[in-house]
Amino acid sequence: MKMLNRCTLEFASQPENVAFARVAVAAFASQLDYTLPELEEIKVAVSEAVGNAIIHGYRNKPDETVQVKVVIYKSGIEIQVVDQGCGIADIDLAMQPAYSSDPERMGLGFVFMRSFSDRLQVVSAPGQGTTVIMFKHIKMRKAKARAN
Repeated sequence: MKMLNRCTLEFASQPENVAFARVAVAAFASQLDYTLPELEEIKVAVSEAVGNAIIHGYRNKPDETVQVKVVIYKSGIEIQVVDQGCGIADIDLAMQPAYSSDPERMGLGFVFMRSFSDRLQVVSAPGQGTTVIMFKHIKMRKAKARAN
């Protein structure tokens, strides 16, 4: 797959940066022909992944670093959200609906990420951080007829 464009964002693990990440990634993704609802899905998936890094990975420590890597291909967009936090001991368990390491959370982050991306991969180990990799295909649309 040939890369068309890429960007990397790096920011402090502060809750207010979730909105920044979601808007920045959606703006970058708009280079492809995503519909507005598809861009909204990308924004939700990014919000959930970045929020998980801050809340669960870093346990709300505001001075850590979250990295978001975005690559645009002709076929779609790949988004990686990387933290160097506490990691996930049991990825299969963490991806179950309603599971959360924080009892005040609903545990739907991975559910949203999975439903709003075409491919989801989570790489993690205790004490080594977590990388969430999401891919969203661009649906081929019929070319708009030109008015002559």
